[in-house]
Amino acid sequence: MKKLEPAGDPGSLRFGAYHVIFESEPGWGRIFDAVLIAAILTSVLAVLLESVPEIRLRHASALVACEWFFTALFSIEYVARLACLRNPGAYVRSFFGVVDLLSVLPAYLSLVLPGGQFLTVVRILRVVRVFRVFKLARYTSEANVLLSALYASRFKISVFLVAIVSIVVVVGSLMYLVEGPEHGFTSIPSGIYWAIVTLTTVGFGDITPQTALGRTLASAVMIMGYGIIAVPTGIITAEIAASSRASSGGAQACADCGAVDGEPDARFCRRCGAPLARKEGAS
Repeated sequence: MKKLEPAGDPGSLRFGAYHVIFESEPGWGRIFDAVLIAAILTSVLAVLLESVPEIRLRHASALVACEWFFTALFSIEYVARLACLRNPGAYVRSFFGVVDLLSVLPAYLSLVLPGGQFLTVVRILRVVRVFRVFKLARYTSEANVLLSALYASRFKISVFLVAIVSIVVVVGSLMYLVEGPEHGFTSIPSGIYWAIVTLTTVGFGDITPQTALGRTLASAVMIMGYGIIAVPTGIITAEIAASSRASSGGAQACADCGAVDGEPDARFCRRCGAPLARKEGAS
């Protein structure tokens, strides 16, 4: 995406509007974003309330008026964003540009497609602008630690998921053979569904084993579920701790596989053996 640049010369109305609308600078910029986010949340709340039959019957006219008020407000805001840019097309094709357009289209679409106004809940996506208001870029390093941990644990998590899939397929097949269609296990996929629900300790209870052997197998799956749930948490937690040490200068991350070595003077990756980048000043 091309960089958004203000239209007009410094000191002009369009130039000033750009800094208020896009830059979130202290003063009018912060006020604009705060008011915009409040309007977004209020409009989403109005759409949610309109979906409740009792509220819609009692306050139909007020909700419709509210919806069109916010649609007009966001339409004006969208046009204002285009007007203060030197290259409006770059904004139209950007993530925020698409979301901003989608936030007003459903209301107009409802004129020809009944029920289309409920799609305006997409406006909640615009609340991500709050990141500009509070300048959360300062937390980029923390986000990088989390991303690094997820990347480094991808192989372990993949193996874990393969093991889980294998377990639920085997258990689901066994339950189909043990219980059969007369007890709700009409197929192997239905047995797999039961195994997933039971292994994750959700327990909807829509399918339950009736035989002694089936209940014994179910008990084993339930106990197994408690231990299995903790596995990915432990893997990711360990990688986050290692990534935190690396970000603080106490370790190094492998550029090839993403693994983090807790030894600051390590020369090779502990996982793949690739050479580690030496830090300046290291002996």
